[in-house]
Amino acid sequence: MIVDDSAEGDRAVYYASRWAVRSGGGVVMLRIIETEDQNQQWLGVADIMRAEAHEEANTALDRAAGRANGIAGITPERLIREGDPIEQILAAIDEDIDIAMLVLAANPGAEGPGPLVALIANAVGSFPVPVMIVPGDFADADIDALS
Repeated sequence: MIVDDSAEGDRAVYYASRWAVRSGGGVVMLRIIETEDQNQQWLGVADIMRAEAHEEANTALDRAAGRANGIAGITPERLIREGDPIEQILAAIDEDIDIAMLVLAANPGAEGPGPLVALIANAVGSFPVPVMIVPGDFADADIDALS
């Protein structure tokens, strides 16, 4: 599952954690740091920004892992990758043969499902694993019924 800062991200954590317990599996939480071309002249600033992004990523993963542990008593594997989100998701799936599903949560608002869900929707037919998109407005009981 992908860990981001969206309000609906908790729904993906909840679903993935419940599914892992029911299936006897685990959870891999991936945080992607999108990188932009760095101007060599500003390399020192870029290094500071990169370190801050990794610190934020670890904080987000700590929060999500704590939630997963509280939901299902599991300790998820944690990954931080840098680069294009689709490329990094596919690389993580390719490198770990135990990843059997990608779990995302969609924003229920009128502004759309969110940038990552929109990107994945365009490539879902070529994904090497099933993609589960959990509606962001599902309650725990709704997810319990699915997982």
